[in-house]
Amino acid sequence: MLKTSLKLFRMQHDMNQGELAKLVGVRRETIGHLERGEYNPSLKLAWDIAKVFDVTIEEIFQFEEEQ
Repeated sequence: MLKTSLKLFRMQHDMNQGELAKLVGVRRETIGHLERGEYNPSLKLAWDIAKVFDVTIEEIFQFEEEQ
């Protein structure tokens, strides 16, 4: 299961979903799905998001094995 801190990073940078979506080239709805854990990003999208916040992919997205 993929856990995400995306919403926290976005809010810390005073950015709405639409602004982040425009920066990484996706629809606002995609950002919402990512934040709710309803969508797993491609490696490229995860990389692009991490670059926006100047952090590693692992700081935003964490994989946790289901029990």
